[in-house]
Amino acid sequence: MSAETPAAVGQFTRRRLQFRGWRGARPFWAGLLVLLGGFPIMYFPYAHLQFGNLTVAMATTAGAGSLIIGVLLVVLGVSLWFQKHVRVFAGVAAILLALVSIPVANFGGFIIGFMLSLVGGALAVAWAPGEPVAAEPAEGDRTEDGVLEGSVGDSGPSPAPSAPGADDLSGTSPANGANGRHSAG
Repeated sequence: MSAETPAAVGQFTRRRLQFRGWRGARPFWAGLLVLLGGFPIMYFPYAHLQFGNLTVAMATTAGAGSLIIGVLLVVLGVSLWFQKHVRVFAGVAAILLALVSIPVANFGGFIIGFMLSLVGGALAVAWAPGEPVAAEPAEGDRTEDGVLEGSVGDSGPSPAPSAPGADDLSGTSPANGANGRHSAG
């Protein structure tokens, strides 16, 4: 089988476009940052860094707390990818865990994990699903003037414009003379 098989032509482009569509429908970057922020928080308390003959051990009494915070951040990052409806909860939880990691996990994984988790949590809270793109009408639906068929005269008479404040149910509209105040009776 050669590298130029007909089945593989365009498959990379199709998979890339599928991934782009999947990524655009969820807080992908927020989940990635929260996920990446969990790793330094859970790694550094158990690491023994070697600098030549010098071994630096960052083991603390809160090693289990660091591990729990890091694992929770990784789980929140993955849940942002696959459960986009929990984005606000996961974002707030990531921000709180990032803040707790400062005193518990060696200054939040040497500030690296703290900053990644904090920014990722903020992105998760701020993310909102996009509006679906409206389909353009087909060329056959237009008349020779360029106007859409069925758009002129099919909707019937337009409703009369209402008076200013007519739809205000509070009774405090300037149109009824209340001048923003409720009457006492």
